[in-house]
Amino acid sequence: MKTLRDIPVGSSATVTKLSGQGALKRRIMDMGITKGVSVHVDKVAPLGDPIQVTVRGYELSIRKSEAENVIVED
Repeated sequence: MKTLRDIPVGSSATVTKLSGQGALKRRIMDMGITKGVSVHVDKVAPLGDPIQVTVRGYELSIRKSEAENVIVED
């Protein structure tokens, strides 16, 4: 089971599941990360947090703790 946090810079993946609960899951969905959407990892900050991704044609920064709740497949 791979998470968004595990995807290397420059790679893309497809979201298969969101594993968060309540407000956390709602926040991730409000950012446009939903089941079936393609996510491309653009950059990772020098200290590793946050991660910059492109989803649905726009750039988004997401914390590693949030990215752990996004289950993906290559």
